[in-house]
Amino acid sequence: MQETIRHQDSGEEFYTPERCYITELSNLPGDPDASIARARVLPGVTTRWHRLKGVMERYYIVAGYGVVEVGELPPKEVHPGDVVLIPSMCRQRITNSGAEDLVFLAICTPRFLNEVYEDIDV
Repeated sequence: MQETIRHQDSGEEFYTPERCYITELSNLPGDPDASIARARVLPGVTTRWHRLKGVMERYYIVAGYGVVEVGELPPKEVHPGDVVLIPSMCRQRITNSGAEDLVFLAICTPRFLNEVYEDIDV
């Protein structure tokens, strides 16, 4: 890794088949140990069931609120400031149960690559 400062460009947000909007804040080949993305889920939307192969993920809830489902845990309400820990290969999805956008940081170790994503929605 090399020292650097990256400025966020809100124009870099893109919509995913998972049913959420993503802005990659840091996901660089030169920093393979971690990635950080900003995820935004619209009110009333539930993301698809999925899991990440070989990657641990953490959600840090920034704004809004919702219900997260992780592994075999019962659905749990989440609010700003909450952190959700998601082991590798653990099924996950989140629902925006509020009236405003649900925004969270998705922090992955090692960094997220498209090939680690596995859609398991049935």
